[in-house]
Amino acid sequence: MASFNHTSVNHIVFYLLGIPGREDLHVWISIPFFISYVFALLGNGLLIVIILNKSTLHEPMYLFLCMLARVDIVFATTTEPKALAIFWYNSREISLNSCIAQLYFQHSSFISESGILLIMAFDRYIAICYPLRYTMILSHSLIGKIGVAAFLRAHCTIFPMIFLLKRLTFCRNNILPHTFCEHIGLAKYACDDIRINIWYGFFVLVSTVILDIVLIFVSYVLILRAVFHIPSQDARHKALNTCGSHVCVIILFYGPGIFSVLTQRFGHHIPLHIHILLANISMLAPPMLNPIIYGVKTKQIRDQVVYVLSLKQK
Repeated sequence: MASFNHTSVNHIVFYLLGIPGREDLHVWISIPFFISYVFALLGNGLLIVIILNKSTLHEPMYLFLCMLARVDIVFATTTEPKALAIFWYNSREISLNSCIAQLYFQHSSFISESGILLIMAFDRYIAICYPLRYTMILSHSLIGKIGVAAFLRAHCTIFPMIFLLKRLTFCRNNILPHTFCEHIGLAKYACDDIRINIWYGFFVLVSTVILDIVLIFVSYVLILRAVFHIPSQDARHKALNTCGSHVCVIILFYGPGIFSVLTQRFGHHIPLHIHILLANISMLAPPMLNPIIYGVKTKQIRDQVVYVLSLKQK
């Protein structure tokens, strides 16, 4: 591959390197990536089918879980097919428009999932603090409106990034040492001033993901306060158990991403390929493991999965 370092051109084609320095291991690295992606598609797809087809699961918690599963499929699909194409076929080329589209759906899916996790925290708060009015407060029409609001928030906040990137002239380089496109990772190869990109990216992070984390924390403080006022120990245990799956998913979703950001910020001695692997794990782990967590810890879903699998074996 030739070098594309020119200062008098505007690159419209870029090349993703995959895992730099580990090209000889790309085929082996692709195996866990492929297995994880297939598990994410099958697990979330099965979850969606079970919830939509079983009328007893048309309760708020399961409908929000259905939304989460849909977003997880999109989230994993934004990056993994291209990563596997790089690993298997050395298909590194990606156009500027495709690169922007990839990072657009990647970021909007991430913010959508963050929003749904916040909604699910609110759902648990209503279920524990107002159990008798739970289904009355969270009616199907309100659930639909909340889902649309989470979707619109994600896409409206990310949409300006398209124009912030399209205005740039990419003359520094067109070699991206990664398996997928990133906003600042792409913008830093422009010859123009990218401070507005940096500040807008910071604004999006604070106004969506960080705000969601704070509100989720507040929700659980209120939930714990309500739980510890319940006189019965069995009732307290049951109330806390209903939150277990959601807490695991929250840790799984935010944990790898926070760890990846911290290693990029402070782990300057860590090799580049480790950073890229961590970034890919943070993209794949939540979609792959979320269905497993809810399938193991939620009896209604576990029973339906066993029922569906037993039908296929007959």
